[in-house]
Amino acid sequence: MAKTDVSGLSQLGQAVAQPASPEEATLEKVPASHAGTKYVVRFTAPEFTSLCPMTGQPDFAHIVIDYIPRDWLVESKSLKLFLTSFRNHGAFHEDCTIDIAKRLVALLDPEWLRIGAYWYPRGGIPIDVFWQTGPAPDGVWIPDQGVAPYRGRG
Repeated sequence: MAKTDVSGLSQLGQAVAQPASPEEATLEKVPASHAGTKYVVRFTAPEFTSLCPMTGQPDFAHIVIDYIPRDWLVESKSLKLFLTSFRNHGAFHEDCTIDIAKRLVALLDPEWLRIGAYWYPRGGIPIDVFWQTGPAPDGVWIPDQGVAPYRGRG
């Protein structure tokens, strides 16, 4: 088993202050020790929070990120800090979702990435946002994200 090179990381194993905004957050990566093997990495953030840019009220989402690495993996502590940095950040659901995906794509250059952001309703309407870099590659098991659509009282 190959040992992961963590020599370039600045947050893992360190006390790190919570970033005040997504722009201030540092996403870090580590080499993928199984380069050339197609597999899916999934991160689930069931309690994602941001702020409505108009009212300042909190918005909540269940976010699922799937990606097929090429040469890099996102370091999970840096991803957690990055996602948490949205707690005091005012942005619409669509902006939060696509900004997260684009930051990860820029950092990792994955073979494929998709994000599903399942926002809880406020004002009676859930706004779910989905994006992916392209068609899912053949020959890789990519499970359903497993989040039921919002049913309300239904």
